[in-house]
Amino acid sequence: WRMDPEVPLVVPEVNPDDVDWHKGIIANPNCSTIQMVVALKPLHDAAKIKRVIVSTYQAVSGTGQKAIAELEKQVRQLFNMQDPEATVYPYQIAFNCLPQIDVFTDGDYTFEEIKMIKETNKIMGDDSIKVTATTVRVPVFYGHSESVNIETEKKLTAKDARVILSQAPGVTVYDNPSEKIYPMPIHAAGEDDVFVGRIREDNTIDNGLNLWIVSDNIRKGAALNAVQIAELLIARDKVGVPA
Repeated sequence: WRMDPEVPLVVPEVNPDDVDWHKGIIANPNCSTIQMVVALKPLHDAAKIKRVIVSTYQAVSGTGQKAIAELEKQVRQLFNMQDPEATVYPYQIAFNCLPQIDVFTDGDYTFEEIKMIKETNKIMGDDSIKVTATTVRVPVFYGHSESVNIETEKKLTAKDARVILSQAPGVTVYDNPSEKIYPMPIHAAGEDDVFVGRIREDNTIDNGLNLWIVSDNIRKGAALNAVQIAELLIARDKVGVPA
């Protein structure tokens, strides 16, 4: 239902008003899209994002329990000098990175990458934002990480971005490189917020920023976001199908 034009695709921190026009179904977005747009929306409101380049480092829990078990089993097999068995993924995931999430589509983008592109435009309510994505599965149990480069119409310094994001709902700025402070999956696992760090200007263009975004894909990327949508429906008295 995510890309059905009659169905809202909602991240409560980003487009809460979209729940008002539901017709009985509200879609929960893709996990990697959710955490990205939570961080991008306040920057878009401040300076209008023109282009997004995102590379993801996605945990195996995004595939499900069988993938979690496979990663654990492969690690044990490798430490015991055994050949790892791959059944969930096409290749070994332990100590490896797989540059394929879901099936390949036209133009050799994966379906996961297409989801990030289309869902970002729908959730942000702006089809003019150009998005390109490369999604990668990594040997982490919980927590998706994303390297995100944005180009904006208005200049934002790294300091501007830190101030804006520190005031944004659902966002924790964790950013002090001189003290080796930056978000990692081990920080995000079990937490509700989207963590943002490594905020710095892209010196190859006039109005560019680089961000490192990390979140628990099972919480904010799935269950928590669904609960927040339900809470929003109750608060707005929008439960039930409109007459």
